Amino acid sequence: MAGKEIRKKIVASNRRAYAKFEILETLEAGLVLEGSEVKALRAGRVNFQDGFVRIENEEAYLWNVHISPYSQASTHTPIDPTRTRKILLHKNEINRWMGKGLAKGYTVVPLEIYFNDRGKAKVKIGLARGKTGPDRREDIKRRTVQREMQRDFAGKLKIK
Repeated sequence: MAGKEIRKKIVASNRRAYAKFEILETLEAGLVLEGSEVKALRAGRVNFQDGFVRIENEEAYLWNVHISPYSQASTHTPIDPTRTRKILLHKNEINRWMGKGLAKGYTVVPLEIYFNDRGKAKVKIGLARGKTGPDRREDIKRRTVQREMQRDFAGKLKIK
């Protein structure tokens, strides 16, 4: 039997993290949310601008990720859009990433928020190292060369 294909509906992707950081390792984790935050996520109202993951007291937390309030939610208990949200990971994963995240020059950043095929909100986090100026220029140069190669071969590969 073939492997089961996992479907996911990506709500938001942190493209800036891929530009600013070199992603060394990724991990999928659950996310503790309020009810109206889930509705806001389904509407795509999330911003990763300065988001990061911090590990405190052997628990992982998502900081500075802005989930806009859902417009039809109850106004009796307002929720802070940039509140700290708990990330659900196993203890051994937390301990392994805590050691790596504390190393000099490394950080843990959120890369994507999505809903899996069972409707659960998940966050994809990545262990990242900051890119310097020459690293960014090298990426731009590599993309330009690939684009030119695709353009050159596009006409030659057509089947007649």
